[in-house]
Amino acid sequence: MKANEIRNLSPEEVEVKEHDLVEELLKLRFQKETGQLGSSARIREIRRDIARIKTIRNENRKG
Repeated sequence: MKANEIRNLSPEEVEVKEHDLVEELLKLRFQKETGQLGSSARIREIRRDIARIKTIRNENRKG
């Protein structure tokens, strides 16, 4: 997810998206530990998306 896409979402949508990503990250971590995860690159993508969401949220609070 790109930063522009996040900025175009409403605050409620951003919160829901972050919650969904956190849940998906948790599931992928469990898959990794049990040896069922095919590609670990998705974990990195999700972590970066969560960081983007948090960064944009902080920008909006300050600005």
